[in-house]
Amino acid sequence: MLENFSFQNLKEQFNSNKNVKLLTFAVGGVLLVVVGYFAYRQFLWNPDNEKSKDAYWVGLNYAAKDSTDLAIDELQGTVKKYDGKIGGENAQFVLARQYMAKGEFKKALKELEGVNLNDTYLSAMSLGLQGDCQSEMKDFEKAGSIYLQAADMNANDFTTPMYLYKAGLCAEKVKDFDKAVEAYTRIKDDYPQYASQKAIEKYIARASNQKLKK
Repeated sequence: MLENFSFQNLKEQFNSNKNVKLLTFAVGGVLLVVVGYFAYRQFLWNPDNEKSKDAYWVGLNYAAKDSTDLAIDELQGTVKKYDGKIGGENAQFVLARQYMAKGEFKKALKELEGVNLNDTYLSAMSLGLQGDCQSEMKDFEKAGSIYLQAADMNANDFTTPMYLYKAGLCAEKVKDFDKAVEAYTRIKDDYPQYASQKAIEKYIARASNQKLKK
């Protein structure tokens, strides 16, 4: 049987059988895509990604010196050049903070919604800053919802109680005192150190009293 299995047989099958043709082209196409992807990552994306890690420091230094306009100009270029790279995403986060410093919360929100950060704290803070923007624009219901998402993202002793606290304040603003008590109580039960810093019992009592008055 093997003696009949030759290159000529394969060629004849390829030319006569549409299924064989389609399968061959499909496999070849997939291989080209895979090889192309790994070549791009190895020779273009990875070096560019490494370069991006230092690219936003100039803008960050301007921001640290409260040179907001200079920081924005510098960071805008970095974000555009290194979008999707680590340095580009970090630059976008810092850029959003600069817009917030100028009171341009819609611009800040747009940047924050496009940020993709891997750091545990920064990713939660990026979401929390979206809540800050909504709060500054007086949309306390949306802000509270975002704060709760930020609190539950990568739960930790730093960002979680901070955003639960902000969620509680927003819930009080919209007179959802049940939700406020729930947020404050989570802080009291799960984050006693933060609870003592904020005298959280006072907030629980305040929201509970408002609930009784309804």
